[in-house]
Amino acid sequence: MQLGTRWNAGSQPPASVPAELRETIAQVEQHLTAAAVQGGAMPGWTLTWLEGRPIAELDTGVTVSLGADGRAVVGHIDGMDDEER
Repeated sequence: MQLGTRWNAGSQPPASVPAELRETIAQVEQHLTAAAVQGGAMPGWTLTWLEGRPIAELDTGVTVSLGADGRAVVGHIDGMDDEER
């Protein structure tokens, strides 16, 4: 695994975040609930690389990664309810 970077939801993702993930990350952020925003602070994203593929993980457990076909996939840490975007 190659370590990436961190940033807060709602802010501009760093340049190291692949373009293929950016639109889907923005869509996930639009669906953040008040419960996800604790004490007025937005949750953070962590970008890592696994087997050469980027994975953006939100502190809430939501992930955005690239599927084998190069399309962004929204999932959860536990792997349930994965949804291709």
